[in-house]
Amino acid sequence: FSDFIAYTTLPSLCVKSFKRYHIMLFPTRVHIITWNVGSATPPDDITSLLGLNVGDGNTDMYIIGLQEVNSMINKRLKDVLFTDQWSEVCMERLSPFGYVLVTSQRMQGLLLMVFAKYFHLPFLRGVQTETTRTGLGGYWGNKGGVSARMSVFGHTICFLNCHLPAHMENSEQRMEDFECILQQQQFEGQAATGVLDHDVVFWFGDLNFRIDDLDMQVVKSAIDNNKFPMLWEKDQLNMAKDSETVLEGFQEGPLKFAPTYKFDVGTNTYDTSGKKRKPAWTDRILWHLRATAPAGAALSAGKRGSISGLTSGTKVTQHCYRSHMEYTVSDHKPVSSIFTLQVRFMDIPLVVLIVEDEWNSTADAIAKFKLAPNYSRSSWDWIGLYKVGFKHQKDYVGYVWAKQEEADFHRQEHQVTFTEEELPKGSGDFILGYYSNNMSTIVGVTEPFQVISTLPLLSVDQINQMYYHRVKCYFLLMFPFAPLLFLNFLLHP
Repeated sequence: FSDFIAYTTLPSLCVKSFKRYHIMLFPTRVHIITWNVGSATPPDDITSLLGLNVGDGNTDMYIIGLQEVNSMINKRLKDVLFTDQWSEVCMERLSPFGYVLVTSQRMQGLLLMVFAKYFHLPFLRGVQTETTRTGLGGYWGNKGGVSARMSVFGHTICFLNCHLPAHMENSEQRMEDFECILQQQQFEGQAATGVLDHDVVFWFGDLNFRIDDLDMQVVKSAIDNNKFPMLWEKDQLNMAKDSETVLEGFQEGPLKFAPTYKFDVGTNTYDTSGKKRKPAWTDRILWHLRATAPAGAALSAGKRGSISGLTSGTKVTQHCYRSHMEYTVSDHKPVSSIFTLQVRFMDIPLVVLIVEDEWNSTADAIAKFKLAPNYSRSSWDWIGLYKVGFKHQKDYVGYVWAKQEEADFHRQEHQVTFTEEELPKGSGDFILGYYSNNMSTIVGVTEPFQVISTLPLLSVDQINQMYYHRVKCYFLLMFPFAPLLFLNFLLHP
C-alpha cells in the first residue's frame, strides 16, 4: 500500500509524474457567503462579492448560502427543467477560475452551493446533503436549514445554511428551530452522523437575531458613529451564547460592519417604510470545532476569538468578516468571511490517471489509470473528458466506461480509449476525470492537456440547430409529466 503512487504537492496535485505519498500540513482556504436575496434576480456582476477582483487565486472552496430565492410555483418548475438563475450566475463566474460545483441543495427559498478547485475533487469524499423544514410546525420549507457534509482531505466538515424565524420577539423560537435542525439532520456512515459530530461546522444564513432594548434612534446613532460595541451587547445571538447550551463551542468574529438589515431596496438607506424595522445583524457566519479534549481546555482561547484549534490538529483562522454594501437588489446586504483550515493532509487519491501532454489524433486518445487497493470499483464507473473551465461533474464533452473485465483483476494499470465520436470537435485544453458510480463523485483527475483536433469545427448555425433540436425534444418528452411535476411541488415544496 505504501508503494501506491500518489500526489505530492498542493495545489499542483495532478502532476504527470508521481512520487510516494507523504502526510503533510495543508492550509485550505474557504470563502463563505450568506445572502438573503429577497426573491431578487442576480445582479449583473458578483465579482467583488466573490473577491475575484482582489483575490490571489488561493481560495480552495466557495460556499454560497442564499435565502429567499424566488420559489413561486412557476419559477420552481422552471428551475427543475433548467438550472436556477443564481446557480447559473455563480457557475458562470467561478468556472473560468477553475472552480467546479461539487454539490448543491435547494429547499424552497433556501439554496446552498459548494464549489471547489477541480484538482481538489478527488479529496472531497462522502458528500451528502440534508434539509429540515421548520416553517408552519415543520410542514413548510420557507424556514429551516439545508446542509452539505463531506470529508475534505480526510477531515469531516459540515456547511449549514439556515433561515430562522423573523421578528424581535421570536428569539427563543429561533433557538428552538436551530436545535430542531441539529437534531433532525442525520447523515449516513459510521463517522459524523450528526452535524456537530464533524471536525468543523460552519453555520451561516439569515439567522434573524435582532438588537434588544435600544430604540431606533439610539441604534442608528451608534451605526452613524461606528460605535458597534454598544450594539453587540444587546445583540440577541451574542447574549444567547452565554446561556444557550446548543450554542456551546460556536465562535464568531467581531461584527465590525454595520447591521445588514433592513434596507430600502436599491439603496443603502435603512428602512423608511411604515414598518421602520430596526437595523440588525440578521446575517451571520459562525464556526464550531468538534471537542476532542475536555471542553475547558479545548475552548480556553475564548468563544469569540478569530483563531481556534483543537488537539486533533484542525485549526481555523478567520481572515475577514465583512458585509458588501454595494449590492442593493435586496433589503439585506450579503455577508462574507474567509477562513483558513490548517489540517493534516491525511488522504490519498483513489484513482491516478495518466495521460499524454497532447492528443493529436484518435490514436493518442488513451487514458491509463491505477486504482488504490482500497478502492471499490464499479462496472458503471466512467472517465469524462472535460474542457478546462467546466462547471460541474456532469459537464463533460465526452466519456468512456471504465469497464471491469475479468482479466483486469490482477492488473496494476488499466487503459481506456476514446473514439472519434467521444472527442471534441475543436482544439483546446482539457482534463480527464474518473467518476465513481458508488461514491457519486470524481475520484481522480489529470492536469490540463491539449487536444488538437483534425476535425472541422461546427458553424454557429449548426450549433444553434443542434441546441434547438435538443430543447424541442426535451419539451416533447417532459410535457406529459407537467401535471405530475406541479403536483409534486404542491406536496413537497
